Amino acid sequence: MDAAAAEAAGATLAASSSPLARFTRAGLHDALARMHLIRKFEEGAEQTYMRGLVHGTMHLSIGQEASAVGVCAVLRPDDYITSTHRGHGHCIGKGADPKLMFAEFFGKDAGYCRGRGGSMHIADVASGNLGANGIVGGGLPIAVGAALALRQRKQDQVVVCFFGDGANNEGAFHESLNMAAIWDLPVVFVCENNHYGMSMSTERSTAVSRIAQRALAYDIPGVTVDGNDFGDVAQAARDAVSRARTGDGPTLLECVTYRHRGHSKSDRNRYRTKEEIEAWIARDPISRFEQELLEQGLIERVEIDEIAAAAEREIQAAIEFAHACPAPDPATLTDFVYAEG
Repeated sequence: MDAAAAEAAGATLAASSSPLARFTRAGLHDALARMHLIRKFEEGAEQTYMRGLVHGTMHLSIGQEASAVGVCAVLRPDDYITSTHRGHGHCIGKGADPKLMFAEFFGKDAGYCRGRGGSMHIADVASGNLGANGIVGGGLPIAVGAALALRQRKQDQVVVCFFGDGANNEGAFHESLNMAAIWDLPVVFVCENNHYGMSMSTERSTAVSRIAQRALAYDIPGVTVDGNDFGDVAQAARDAVSRARTGDGPTLLECVTYRHRGHSKSDRNRYRTKEEIEAWIARDPISRFEQELLEQGLIERVEIDEIAAAAEREIQAAIEFAHACPAPDPATLTDFVYAEG
């Protein structure tokens, strides 16, 4: 059976010992495309900010693409996520349209939240994204509430809650894990440990060496994976999602990763050394994934180039779309802010 026939039959083409073995060739190419789309989106967002087209601040996830895509790749379209202030990658991983995301950035009425939310508060219920959150740890109780609702309605969807290492010292983290564990709720807690909560390192702020160790206090599985390895993330996420979907309760999944940029656009990066940043850039999740696909014969270099070029075109078109969208009428400033009674 040649590659085209195998793909048509839905067969997996990776080596059986590889975490990629449970994906089709097309599925792996789609995952790589989403990682490139996230990277190009973040770079485009950074450029528009520097040009004064986006106001306020933003938090970029360049370097963390494998955790977002690896987790979302094993979810069903009707599953849910909650996100963070560094959530652009989660949005795209779950299926958000970059055009509507940039429209939101630009404060346009065509944006996901009618331009009211901006970078840190994008929600897209249609794709299962219950919303990013500017409050550190704010998505944790929301995810537990959504999981409880699914349980009460006897539905088999799961909720994935993304949060950063800074949130693991918040009270909401412990309260949420405790409640989810007591009631065996279908939620997967995904900590993207990029080593710094703003400028505070986890070594200085967190008593345990691995955040996943904190699962022991709630008698649930705690798993730490290389968050820059798509296959490792996807395999651990698949196990956790399966556990949640079959009624066995939550899992705490820690993805050890790194943000190439500062905490936000105002971060002067004085707490990190150049050597540390360069060492992590050398472990870039996109180039690692590409190399693994090449070594296993799952992609050709020309296909990688085509995927990267397509992502670049899509992001440029998204920025142009946002530019062209009309600005909202100032008379509607207070509209769409509160739910109608």
